[in-house]
Amino acid sequence: MSHLSERPEKPAVGVSMPHESATLHVTGAALYTDDLVFRTKDVLHAYPVQVMKAHGRITALRTEPALAVPGVVKVLTVADVPGVNDAGMKHDEPLFPEEVMFHGHAVAWVLGETLEAARIGAAAVEVELEEKPSLLTLKEAIAAESFHGARPVMVTGDVEAGFADAAHVFSGEFQFAGQEHFYLETHAALAHVDENEQVFVQSSTQHPSETQEIVAHVLGLHSHEVTVQCLRMGGGFGGKEMQPHGFAAIAALGAKLTGRPVRLRLNRTQDLTMSGKRHGFHAEWKIGFDADGRIRALDATLTGDGGWSLDLSEPVVARALCHIDNTYWIPNARVAGRIAKTNSVSNTAFRGFGGPQGMLVIEDILGRCAPLLGLDPMELRERNFYGPDQTTPYGQPVNHPERVSVTWEQVKQDGGIADRRREIAAFNAAHPHTKRALALTGIKFGISFNLTAFNQGGALVLIYKDGSVLINHGGTEMGQGLHTKMLQVAATTLGIPLHKVRLAPTRTDKVPNTSATAASSGADLNGGAIKNACEQLRERLLQVAASQLGTNASDVRIVEGVARGLGSDRELAWDDLVRTAYFQRVQLSAAGYYRTEGLHWDAKTFRGSPFKYFAYGAAATEVEVDGFTGAYRIRRVDIVHDVGDSLSPMIDIGQVEGGFVQGAGWLTLEDLRWDTGDGPNRGRLLTQAASTYKLPSFSEMPEEFHVHLLENATEEGAVYGSKAVGEPPLMLAFSVREALRQAAAAFGPAGTSVDLASPATPEAVYWAVEKARSGDGTDAPVDGRARGGSRIPVGSTALSHA
Repeated sequence: MSHLSERPEKPAVGVSMPHESATLHVTGAALYTDDLVFRTKDVLHAYPVQVMKAHGRITALRTEPALAVPGVVKVLTVADVPGVNDAGMKHDEPLFPEEVMFHGHAVAWVLGETLEAARIGAAAVEVELEEKPSLLTLKEAIAAESFHGARPVMVTGDVEAGFADAAHVFSGEFQFAGQEHFYLETHAALAHVDENEQVFVQSSTQHPSETQEIVAHVLGLHSHEVTVQCLRMGGGFGGKEMQPHGFAAIAALGAKLTGRPVRLRLNRTQDLTMSGKRHGFHAEWKIGFDADGRIRALDATLTGDGGWSLDLSEPVVARALCHIDNTYWIPNARVAGRIAKTNSVSNTAFRGFGGPQGMLVIEDILGRCAPLLGLDPMELRERNFYGPDQTTPYGQPVNHPERVSVTWEQVKQDGGIADRRREIAAFNAAHPHTKRALALTGIKFGISFNLTAFNQGGALVLIYKDGSVLINHGGTEMGQGLHTKMLQVAATTLGIPLHKVRLAPTRTDKVPNTSATAASSGADLNGGAIKNACEQLRERLLQVAASQLGTNASDVRIVEGVARGLGSDRELAWDDLVRTAYFQRVQLSAAGYYRTEGLHWDAKTFRGSPFKYFAYGAAATEVEVDGFTGAYRIRRVDIVHDVGDSLSPMIDIGQVEGGFVQGAGWLTLEDLRWDTGDGPNRGRLLTQAASTYKLPSFSEMPEEFHVHLLENATEEGAVYGSKAVGEPPLMLAFSVREALRQAAAAFGPAGTSVDLASPATPEAVYWAVEKARSGDGTDAPVDGRARGGSRIPVGSTALSHA
């Protein structure tokens, strides 16, 4: 076992414990960024001047009417920017734009004594616009060849030869929607400037170091003149990885110019209309199978909707390409990626970061092709699982491929799948207007940032004379339980009880140059850094303890706050040990650092090993569909998920449950709609509130929900043998969509192939049921070569035999 993964005697990790702020959350005592306004004097409030057109050049911007509004202090425009007028890392996101690029684009900000004064002032600003044509949908952008950013291509094997050898070849297209983050806390920032002109920003951000960098370059300052702190976030899901920076910069600019604290908090409608979402995708594909249903070749083009600027679209599309294989070996593949430039909000990171989009494509292909191959979907998936010594299409060996089958078989066994499928068949035979189905899908998700440089973390650990410990690390807490795990890692490494350790808020002046809390890497990177810092301190203290106990340092163990020598009855309490170390002038603070080893990636050739390891899992979902309305309910879910040796089992199970439900929301409920007509409201987001954007709630929870963590799954080379848990469980929800597909097909004749829109809303399921009943989803010959180019369009998807 590696040094990093080995656990000491009686560790604090692996113990189920509640979230470290759980009591504060449920009592309302937990403070978020905007709560700090009430503890700050003379705060000004910022309000955006939004232009409600999809595209146009600003020909005039008159701020004088706003300044005449009582309570308005200042209107921020491009003329006020002392540094770089840009809110992004790609320098393609003007903080104050000259051209409106989407409906609701903010072109100026009003500062007022009250929020109401700022709102009225913003309404008074006069903007004249020369309207321009706009592209709103992926299909419009593709037709106009409106693309931006890199266009990677992933190639493995000989694709033409693979298709030539294939017994069955199918082709089709698939377009599926994005997703709104809908974090409970909207974007917020609070900035002030102290007597030394130091800028301090409280921000609801997943990436404080990058927020610091953007604020500095907007203000024309160096990073050491800006400090960013994040107490906690009321949700993030990737939406606060890149997009908080501009809002923090507005608050900081206002504070710098007025000398007063400035608060910026978007209301829900502003947040929905101004911030990016999960990338919707369009996929064109062609796939070949041998006579036994094994994949021989895949040729696909994935187009992500980037919106008006690049943001994180390039790495999102890259990760989609890296995950199109999911759990399946594809010996010959050519997959191209591109980013559509549209007049909509700039789409951004969202839990899974392109991985779900890539994986959804292959799962949709297999779900549609299985009936045409005369195979049960479960059997088709099993036949294509990764085996020993096989590599991904981008050249990375798949470690622990057996866990694909292990999690799969455990779900089949624990969920009684065989018996339940027989019961479902009997139920369907007896109920012509209601059908049930059970689908099983698996996941293989790579853990690490695509950009190798981001795979590093830092920490600062302080031990005080009384034996208490304060830890600082670069990760942010958005409800996912990272801080809880870090407390457990510190206590385990030092060998002390958890109550001895406290955690400080994340700040850029404590731990510099941190990576975003994203890519499911928070526990790996920051846990490794905290472990490193604590090990430095422990080694120093072991020397002190050895001198007091009369033994060698290598023979001293610190367990539950007591130092003992091997084979001796003598012991030294932690508090006494620390006090002794202080008087011996032993340093009681340490900066820790961790970098993920073994990563290499060539973005140009799209080859390498970008991931430290893969997380695996499997989920079985049973659904029931009403044939009259398309309404459905999730009857039961069984999940087995691989988190290695869990750092905190209660936290991890909560993440699996939450990720699954959020994934089910994306795939079945959450339907983003824009006005795509040519009228005056073209480009307006129509789903601007929870009243029009359907979120999963208690009523969508499975009636039975069984989650098990895979046992005996130590991950060598990861902190205390654990694995990341934040993103992978979201993709377990593919089983919901596949179960709905199979239930819809059950209304038609045997062998019906169902095309199902995504999100698979009750309306979409209803139309799939109607197609199945009419027989439009059947394609009789199993051998695709026996047919011409018959095409079956359903909504935004289509399938044909080649």
